[in-house]
Amino acid sequence: MHKYPARFDPADEGGYTVTFRDIPEAITQGDTLEEAEAMARDALITSMDFYFEDGRAVPAPSKALKGERLVSLPLSVGAKVALLNARLESGAKPADVARKTGLKPQEMTRVFDLKHATKIDTIAAALDAMGYELALSVHRRDK
Repeated sequence: MHKYPARFDPADEGGYTVTFRDIPEAITQGDTLEEAEAMARDALITSMDFYFEDGRAVPAPSKALKGERLVSLPLSVGAKVALLNARLESGAKPADVARKTGLKPQEMTRVFDLKHATKIDTIAAALDAMGYELALSVHRRDK
């Protein structure tokens, strides 16, 4: 869903520094490549908070360039990112979405909270209320 290209550059002091072209707020490092990969995913997730707090659209991932690795957002975070972007694009207010879905405004506030676990059906209903459809697909990975 949301796979962002990241650069894993060897650091002068050892280990790796990780940066994302599309999400400049996400910067991290790790002593080993494995640690840097784990830290990259955490940094990417954490950086989403800035977009939610500021009410800014999260940029779509661009295609990876030579030497970059793709880092995936968890599906639950990716669904919330899609929800935020749809709300901003549509101009809907959380109270409007709450009214259309039959949820209380405080419940809808949690739906739009990145840190709150939300059922996928609830996210789908909120997207539907704004004129969007959440689609799920499964693809076999190449071996």
